[in-house]
Amino acid sequence: MPKVLVSDPIDQVGINILSQVAQVDVKTGLSPEELVKIIPEYDALMIRSGTRVTGEMVEAAIQLKIIGRAGVGVDNVDVPAATRKGIVVVNSPEGNTIAAAEHAIAMMFAISRHIADANHSVKSGQWDRKSFIGVEVYKKTLGIVGLGKIGSHVAVAAKAMGMKLLAYDPYISQERADQLGCRLVEMDLLLRESDYITLHMPKTEETYHLINAAAFEIMKPTARLINCARGGIIDEVALAEALEQGKIAGAALDVYENEPLEADSSLRAVGGKIILTPHLGASTEEAQVNVAIDVAEQIRDVLLGLPARSAVNIPGLYPDALEKLKPYLQLAETLGNLVSQLAGGRVDFLNVKLQGELADNNSQPVVVASLKGLLSQALRERVNYVNASIEAKERGIHIVETRDATVTDYAGSIHLEAKGSLGSHTVTGSLLGDREMRVTNIDGFPINVPPSPYMLFTLHRDMPGIIGKIGSLLGSFNVNIASMQVGRKIVRGEAVMVLSLDDPLPEGLLSEIMKVPGIRDAYTVNL
Repeated sequence: MPKVLVSDPIDQVGINILSQVAQVDVKTGLSPEELVKIIPEYDALMIRSGTRVTGEMVEAAIQLKIIGRAGVGVDNVDVPAATRKGIVVVNSPEGNTIAAAEHAIAMMFAISRHIADANHSVKSGQWDRKSFIGVEVYKKTLGIVGLGKIGSHVAVAAKAMGMKLLAYDPYISQERADQLGCRLVEMDLLLRESDYITLHMPKTEETYHLINAAAFEIMKPTARLINCARGGIIDEVALAEALEQGKIAGAALDVYENEPLEADSSLRAVGGKIILTPHLGASTEEAQVNVAIDVAEQIRDVLLGLPARSAVNIPGLYPDALEKLKPYLQLAETLGNLVSQLAGGRVDFLNVKLQGELADNNSQPVVVASLKGLLSQALRERVNYVNASIEAKERGIHIVETRDATVTDYAGSIHLEAKGSLGSHTVTGSLLGDREMRVTNIDGFPINVPPSPYMLFTLHRDMPGIIGKIGSLLGSFNVNIASMQVGRKIVRGEAVMVLSLDDPLPEGLLSEIMKVPGIRDAYTVNL
């Protein structure tokens, strides 16, 4: 009988489901060393946020088939290591949606009506009504930053309460915003006009300290800020200063840049203008049951030889189909990620074309993999092979599937065309004989480069000296070039240059590159 290790507290209903097909051992509070020592015995591992699944643990897991995270994020799992080992990683992308949305709404009411301080006052023997005069949310403007599942539920509830809705989400379509009753606006306008601002996006390089000192300068002095999403989106030092100086009226936080919140955090000293809760967004009885059932059922199915419905690293395909398409799925995901960054945040159209021998295969898994890559910049770990199509539909992305068996440059290749806020772009990729990925065409310019974590693309005039100028400029900023290739259609016409870099491009360097004579456009891509 298979063995399942449950290393974090899980609702009993999940244990009961696992017990139908496996021996279940519940061992919580284990040290990393203890986990590495016992993990070779197990076929499945079920965790929450307490257990950190490291590369060392994955290497030691000689018979592990699946890791199940009872929650949304998989930050505590080394997903690449698990993927290389052939271990399925699953999560519960929707199990705590309602809980998180309701907590955000509860925080909005609490900061509006001084609930926490009034409660403390009465319990300490006082009856001070004048000190706790609040404000109503009715007819106030709520700015929602991020219209994913949680943000959308907040929008529906807030609209029912008579609030006016603004939304900022560079990855959502106007059609979807209209369905929710939201006016889609730029971030600065949302900050200026909102009475309440609630955050619902993942923490990424783009969203880190999105709400900073500059943001507080343009917010209303009566504005109130709510964050039940991820810590690090708000500059906490700047928030404390803004509250103390009266630049905004209040804030309610459930998540923090460092958790637990440091004893000396400036947020603790702000007083009645802020409400702080210890990451309770998913802490409801219903949410704990939902995520336990969701993940336990997926572990059970995988142990029975069935596909998982919310795999974050490989699609829910049967083994024979997966083995044949797996290399192309990774290629499609990489190309989707690449073209999304070239086309801009809000993509409205995606054409997925299977070329050469690949045109004879089932296109759906490749389309889904392309969408997963396309949406990964916006949704991070929340998008997977199961929900990618749904997420794309909700964002109003029009998807076209085409085939062309006549293309014979490579045995099989994938061509993606995306139209977004930065225009229309195309990318093509293929696999070499050793299954190594290659990007073979960008916007009609032939190239042959392997994808790398940090890349710089330029569109420029094909003229002497321009490559040297770019190289010198990068060198002056201490940026090391790992590889470079130029593709052109005609001599002295336009050309594309692709640079693989050892490090991310420093801030401000892209604008300097755009000033180089002959440069038409330039993009950075992080894969």
